[in-house]
Amino acid sequence: MSASLRTLGAREQRRLPDEPFQQWVSPNGTVWTAFHRRENGYLLRFPDLADFELSPDGVCVVAWPAPGTSAGTVEHLYLNQVMPLALSRQGQLVLHASAVELGGLGVAFIGESGRGKSTLAASFATTGARFLTDDGLQLRLSDGRWRITPSHPSVRLWEDSEHAVILYPATQAPAVDYTAKVRLLAGDHIAFCAEARPLQRVYFLGDGTAPTLAIKALAPAEALIALVKNSFLLDIEERQMLAWHFEAMVELAALPIFFHLDYPRRYEDLAQIRDAIIKHVDY
Repeated sequence: MSASLRTLGAREQRRLPDEPFQQWVSPNGTVWTAFHRRENGYLLRFPDLADFELSPDGVCVVAWPAPGTSAGTVEHLYLNQVMPLALSRQGQLVLHASAVELGGLGVAFIGESGRGKSTLAASFATTGARFLTDDGLQLRLSDGRWRITPSHPSVRLWEDSEHAVILYPATQAPAVDYTAKVRLLAGDHIAFCAEARPLQRVYFLGDGTAPTLAIKALAPAEALIALVKNSFLLDIEERQMLAWHFEAMVELAALPIFFHLDYPRRYEDLAQIRDAIIKHVDY
């Protein structure tokens, strides 16, 4: 399943009568997203940007932009924030990760914002491989194996990464109001894989302080903690969904596919990093 978006006219973000049951807070301490329950589902508020109303099952999404919010910003919020949460409500595992296809298999990169997930994915996608997703990594269990479902065919990059990695002109999605990142659409020079691929490796990215490239296997308990920390979950208080989510995470974390990956963040080293990852992936 997926989530369908309907965008209505702009409306003021009036004060809501209830307190949010969950909040995402930006590094500067401001509220990025406030989660509210409604009789007919959920309301996600992105202050000064938009409100999104979700049906209880996460299948239907209605967007109410705040006055002055561009259509590109609404689309961006939906694709990268709201849709992964809606999919989690549908019983899908969605991780804050990028992924590429290597040898017909899926290889994922997970980490906090700014650790280079998108740059790695774009680097592979411009040098012979294909990317599966830039941010919301959807996983499905099929025939006893976890598979990556491709996401929207675009990657988001800061200006310096764009200049270093994108060697040929690429089509840009409409500008976004709240970030200087550009969203580049897949095409002839940014290759996208539109077919599901079996999950073969997951690399949790370090902070870039390693003096040289380092890859270390993670124990299941370490992998579980990292997976939970980097997963999307719409309702953290709904016990049945929370139990299913945790059980699926435990099953996934038991696989011997999780590694910690760190390396100096130098664009000139990306070719070497790609080669090391390719050699490490057993396909």
